[in-house]
Amino acid sequence: MNILITSQKAEIAGSTYSVVYLAKGLAHRGHNVWVATPTDTLLWRLLSDSPVQLVEVSFAFKFHLPSVLKVKKLVQLHQINIVNAQSSKDRYSTILARWWYKLPIKLIHTRRQLVKSLGLFGQSTFYEQGTDAIVAVSKGVKQSAKNIGISEEHIRVIYNGTPAEKYQHIDPNKVNLLRQRYQIKDSDIVIGCVARHKEQIQLLRALTEIQHPVHVLFVGIEERPKFRAVQNHWPVPHRVHFAGSMDNREVLHHYPLFTMNVLPSTIEGLSQALLEAMALGVPVIATEIGGNSELIQDGVNGLLFQNGDVNTLASHIQRLIDDEDLRENFSRTGKKTALEDFSIDKMLDHYEAFFTELLETKQHH
Repeated sequence: MNILITSQKAEIAGSTYSVVYLAKGLAHRGHNVWVATPTDTLLWRLLSDSPVQLVEVSFAFKFHLPSVLKVKKLVQLHQINIVNAQSSKDRYSTILARWWYKLPIKLIHTRRQLVKSLGLFGQSTFYEQGTDAIVAVSKGVKQSAKNIGISEEHIRVIYNGTPAEKYQHIDPNKVNLLRQRYQIKDSDIVIGCVARHKEQIQLLRALTEIQHPVHVLFVGIEERPKFRAVQNHWPVPHRVHFAGSMDNREVLHHYPLFTMNVLPSTIEGLSQALLEAMALGVPVIATEIGGNSELIQDGVNGLLFQNGDVNTLASHIQRLIDDEDLRENFSRTGKKTALEDFSIDKMLDHYEAFFTELLETKQHH
């Protein structure tokens, strides 16, 4: 297959890594893969030393005619038969290129986060009529797409995966240096939260009910004034660290510090941060929303709480603090979930099968 993957996203996010795993995985399986993206994106940097062929396309805004023309030229030059758009602005460009130039392609849009609004008037109709299918990375994302008017039969669920090999290069010396930096002792309870700015304030509020002093390590964000205000109500002096943004290799060295990983979020499609924590044997607690409830079986390989239910979140944290056996059980079952049930090979198998199915449908017409 000749596959063009497009994305305009520039921010550091789990979704970017998911696109990288897809593009690299398909290329390693022998497909010809091009990725069209701006040169200043994390996606460009992560794929620059790979078998994926990179092409600069800015996707500056939704109706960006130069980007539409570039997509058309790429399809014709490389005889592309599958185009997979990953983010909002390039979704428009790919549809317009296909319509205006009558390109003989199969066009798929992938949705990696919950769809929160209808967007522009008629946008759902535009997306459905302009594509052959929409891939949702979880059933939760599929339901959110249905909620804005996309028909069920137009949506295919293909779960994100995580590559086992990325966890094989964690350096114990780097972990120990981090332990020293944050002044964490072996006996300390450390609550990790790996995410961009989401609902981290719920975790800080939950600590009002935790009498045992803990470390809280936020990876991916800086401190905000509203966070400091919550800390005035704590019964004991918990220690909070804001590690800020960093590349994924640095992020991975933080997980071995965690006693548990908490993800309070309302937008998750299928979280790479949860997959990473589970793959590394860290017990997880997450908001019961989107793909979180498909990744986590409550009480089996982690714990779930309703968005805004700070009391239940606090109860879950206290339960994991008190019950070492439960932590060990979640560690074991979580590893199996991430590395077997949500493996990168399973994700690639499903994409290949779906793309093949679409191309065979095209031939029959």
